Amino acid sequence: MWTSLPLGERLRAELGPPRRVRRLVSSPRSRVWRAELGGAPVVVKQLVDSPGADDRYAREAAALTLAGRAGSPGRTVVPALLGTDPAARILVLERLEDHTPPAEWQIDYATALAELHASAPADLDDLAGTAPGTALPAWTGPTGRELGCFLALARTLDVPAPPGVRTELEALLGRLSTTPARHALLHGDPCPGNDLHTADGVRFVDFEQSSLGPGAVELAYLRIGFPTCWCSTAPPTPVLDAAEAAYRTAWRAATGADAATPAELADACAGWLLRGDALVPKADRGTADHLARVSHTDWTWGTATARRRLLHRLRAVAALADQDTALPLFGRFCATFATRARTTWPSATPLPAERP
Repeated sequence: MWTSLPLGERLRAELGPPRRVRRLVSSPRSRVWRAELGGAPVVVKQLVDSPGADDRYAREAAALTLAGRAGSPGRTVVPALLGTDPAARILVLERLEDHTPPAEWQIDYATALAELHASAPADLDDLAGTAPGTALPAWTGPTGRELGCFLALARTLDVPAPPGVRTELEALLGRLSTTPARHALLHGDPCPGNDLHTADGVRFVDFEQSSLGPGAVELAYLRIGFPTCWCSTAPPTPVLDAAEAAYRTAWRAATGADAATPAELADACAGWLLRGDALVPKADRGTADHLARVSHTDWTWGTATARRRLLHRLRAVAALADQDTALPLFGRFCATFATRARTTWPSATPLPAERP
């Protein structure tokens, strides 16, 4: 149905009067409309009053500003930010036409992800003065508490950690908390649905959780099963290998540096495995020890249950964490843990190979 648009006089004067306004389905944290302003097709997004709304708005505006700057490495992989109203938490964006993803869409996705990551400046001092609100928080890795919850789940399933595993994991927490030599602009939730497959390539939307950190933690989404997403999938290994190679090629072309080594990817996947909050939607995070819950109950989120997600992650880390990484003991432990979990949870079938 046609509806009104909460656009202030300044944006109406800058962009033109609204026409053909239609409300779209969106998360409870935002209102979204498609419209025409001055004859141009746009999307208008407003973050509604809720805890953290100002922070989410600032992150999204900052990420879109950085990724859309003239002179950013590579092509633009976000919609153009046409106007903002910080007081009303409104963003006016270029409207993009999304098409059905092609077969092996993960390769185009990974290329665009690398280009997005590379749009963060090499020197963070370059952020000063680019636009109001361009400061983004640092990405934060798993905590010691989450490590403890994971090992407690293993003990509950009668898979106690052998000597040396905790030491490896404590060192992992240190590596994941270390500032990378070159920050990446992280999307924060690079899930199917937040990637638009347009005629000009993949573009990303919805940057409310964006931050600065190591790019490997988002490249890992493909192999670890999209840990913050309702749509959890497990593409074939050849497709994963090709996508990761495409990411590294695009990052190198944009920055001249190497990125996401196999050891870094193993670290990133192991970090996601430790996070119980990566088994539930955002609204449920921080409310319980979800790893403890999964030992005695299962629940469905989107395309998979919590136990299916966890079993997939165990297997992914077991395959990656070998003698050429810093997690060889943890890799073997995950293989044992996965075997035990598969026996204990016979209904935990593999994740779907394709997005719905």
